[in-house]
Amino acid sequence: MKNWYVINTKPKKEFQVERLFVEGGFEIYTPKYSQDKQIKPFFPGYQFLNFEYPEHYRLVKYTRGVKRIIGNESGPIAVSDEVIKQIKAREVNGLIELEKYGLEPDVGDEIEVMEGAMKGLRGVFQKELTDKERVIILLNYVSYQGTLVIEKKKLKKVL
Repeated sequence: MKNWYVINTKPKKEFQVERLFVEGGFEIYTPKYSQDKQIKPFFPGYQFLNFEYPEHYRLVKYTRGVKRIIGNESGPIAVSDEVIKQIKAREVNGLIELEKYGLEPDVGDEIEVMEGAMKGLRGVFQKELTDKERVIILLNYVSYQGTLVIEKKKLKKVL
């Protein structure tokens, strides 16, 4: 049975790995966003690949540009289809939409969650996440399947 798994690529090889898997007939998802007129991976060094485990494990693991498949001693950890759907829901024309609810909050601003299960929740914006921090959150989510993170763009600055 096919499942989504997170693969870790070598630095700056996300688009090369994506091309190889597409050419090989695999379904791969690399969330992207635009910054300074450049297309960048939303989770640098990480992608979602839909494949059958254990049948395609070795093929995936030894594809040029792939460092590893995220997992534990029991094998790779599957990511639910719902996670992929939620990330894709943030896309506009194939790119993650970063400025969806107007003014971006600054540290200390009161914010309101505008989407998802936490919609309506209010709080204080504490800090912007870097690319590296988004990756750490992704990996924590895959490993523990319980970490909740609200993207900045799902928040609205309360005026």
